[in-house]
Amino acid sequence: MELQSRLDPVLAVARESARQVDAEGIFPADSVAALRESGLLGLTLPREVGGLGGGPQELVEAVSSVAAACGSTAMIYLMHVSAAMTVAAAPSPELADVLPDLATGRSLGTLAFSEAGSRSHFWAPVSKAQHTGPGEVRVTAKKSWVTSAGHADTYVTSTGNADEDTVDLFAFPADTPGLAVAGQWHGMGLRGNASSPMTFEVEDASRYRVGPPGGGFEILLGTVMPWFNLGNAAVSIGLSAAASGAATRHTSAARMEHLDQSLSALPTIRAQLAKMSIDLAATRAYVAQAAGRIAEPSDDTVLHVLGVKAAANDAALRITDAAMRVCGGAAFSEHLQIDRYFRDARAGHVMAPTADVLYDFYGKAITGQALF
Repeated sequence: MELQSRLDPVLAVARESARQVDAEGIFPADSVAALRESGLLGLTLPREVGGLGGGPQELVEAVSSVAAACGSTAMIYLMHVSAAMTVAAAPSPELADVLPDLATGRSLGTLAFSEAGSRSHFWAPVSKAQHTGPGEVRVTAKKSWVTSAGHADTYVTSTGNADEDTVDLFAFPADTPGLAVAGQWHGMGLRGNASSPMTFEVEDASRYRVGPPGGGFEILLGTVMPWFNLGNAAVSIGLSAAASGAATRHTSAARMEHLDQSLSALPTIRAQLAKMSIDLAATRAYVAQAAGRIAEPSDDTVLHVLGVKAAANDAALRITDAAMRVCGGAAFSEHLQIDRYFRDARAGHVMAPTADVLYDFYGKAITGQALF
């Protein structure tokens, strides 16, 4: 697959534009174009539809590398992969062209799940499809936090089933009548990922359905959560690595002239750098283990799916905070870009399913309680 050779041009573009993307809150169009050209949008899709046939381990490597260059680009990439794997979980004749387009870069995908009425419980939309005729439904939904809103080519969307207390999924092309961006995105971190609200008013939605009627909940749990949680953890790994590396370089180079030594000569600074490095190494190992469990499921795979995002999110909070502390005013003044990693890292923690919700689910799982 030669993953690194595909990544290198993407990383070069992402690094060059990351500061502007963050400062101006603009969509990283050049980085996304590089992703399209690289073939990496099809990283985890089967070769028979034009993908690269990669698995969870390759996803972690790719997403964490992109996140270290530009967190916004990494989240856009992860949302595409999550959308693509959702469609791949239940391919249908009506959506025959969608997977090849997602795999080859002709189409940028994203998820449109979150709703204000159910907040971070993305698996429980309050919107509900309505019958308009035999076998036909209308989808009316207001979605919040839609990454790549107005820029994606395919929106994988959820809504309540018209008949049962379960979920339907749909893959709507961007030019479907009734899709509209309903606001602007201004965030503390991941400022370029265009996570704006959207409205969906789609007639004759059945032909865009992913999976059987009422089958969306199983896809959410069996496909979306494993791939999204693992990829989100990889974003946290990349941000943590970037912050740790920047802090180590700065404190090693910055001089305290009155003592004729570097900042890293101070025991307190060295101790913080050591903690950051160990924390990152331990988190990398857990994420790698989780990727292995998803690639080859075992009895404890569900625990890894629940734990990996929460653990990596918390590690990113600790590591980026420590990087800000050891670099002091240099980090606060933005020229090291550690403040960007610090702000971007906080987005993953509150992104559904939030770290706290995942810890609760994990606790239920290990005590033998039902998750839902």
